[in-house]
Amino acid sequence: MASELEKLRGDLEKLIGELYAGEHKILVHGEGRPGARVMLVGEAPGEQETLQQRPFVGKAGKNLDEFLALSGIDRAELYVSNAVKFRPTKLSAAGRVVNRPPNQEEVKLFLPWLKREIALVSPELVVSLGNVPLRALLGPGHVIGDVHGRFLEADGVRLYPMYHPASLIYNPALRPVYAEDIGRLADWLRAQK
Repeated sequence: MASELEKLRGDLEKLIGELYAGEHKILVHGEGRPGARVMLVGEAPGEQETLQQRPFVGKAGKNLDEFLALSGIDRAELYVSNAVKFRPTKLSAAGRVVNRPPNQEEVKLFLPWLKREIALVSPELVVSLGNVPLRALLGPGHVIGDVHGRFLEADGVRLYPMYHPASLIYNPALRPVYAEDIGRLADWLRAQK
């Protein structure tokens, strides 16, 4: 399984190198335990993730780690990835390179790769973090505010949508909701043992 994930990553590196020739796109691949019971899927890597080439190591990752620890969930037991594997950026008004949400073309480009990655990891549950992976896996028209904290089904995959941990940075009022949703995830994990 690990060798199949490595082949998938190599094939994706080659494709992105061809599609974005002349641009330096740094891919941030999923990490964790192949065969993990739970796979977390975020939107796309940010600046820190791109620099370290690891998913969820920036401010949003710190929020995620905090809530996982409080709920007794060991990140080392999970597989963590993103719907889009490179950092989508734009220039701010001040001329700085900043993150932007992935666009539909980027999500569509990476969706077959994400689905193959999910199939190879073969988790019992996929936790989508935010609207981008939710819509990629469940289809357009779904909104995280309507479905967070519920167990759903998408193409034979059990899905558990949660707010993206970055949302807590911009909207601290979501912290109790996030705690409740991750607590429900922890309860599910304990009940499956």
